[in-house]
Amino acid sequence: MQAKKASESFTIMNELVLPNDTNVFGNLMGGRLMYWMDIAAAIASGKHCNAPCMTASVDNLSFKTPIKLGNTVHIEAKVTRAFNTSMEIHLKVWGEDHLHQYSYESNEAYYTFVALDPNSNPRKVPPVIAETDEEKSLYEGALRRRQLRLVLAGKMKPEEATELRAFFTGDK
Repeated sequence: MQAKKASESFTIMNELVLPNDTNVFGNLMGGRLMYWMDIAAAIASGKHCNAPCMTASVDNLSFKTPIKLGNTVHIEAKVTRAFNTSMEIHLKVWGEDHLHQYSYESNEAYYTFVALDPNSNPRKVPPVIAETDEEKSLYEGALRRRQLRLVLAGKMKPEEATELRAFFTGDK
């Protein structure tokens, strides 16, 4: 299976925050943003593996700054690393206030998607080629984030998470 560049999965999605998207404070509801982020991650993962994909996990979702009614939401998604059948997608979110003419960082997260074959079984995905410094940094950290996800989900024993041990103790 031929590796693909991380940049080939890069996806930008824009949404306008309308009244139905907001809570009583006039801020974009977190669930609505997560829904839009899920769509962007699905597009990025599908571009990487040329197959339908489904969400396996969402983690490290950080809400930094609320996005207000009438502002535009910009979501960027890119596959950071591929494993056997899964891919980690890093998402960054900005809000844009057109009236006051400024953009601001709002959120970021890591989503994990699994590629599916025609029978809805997991299928292999191509490796990722990281080119830029940012892509390389995200690629390097992806194995640690994956092991942490698996330990927290009870799918890996903590003592098997070699990358985490190295991260905390410096041991290899």
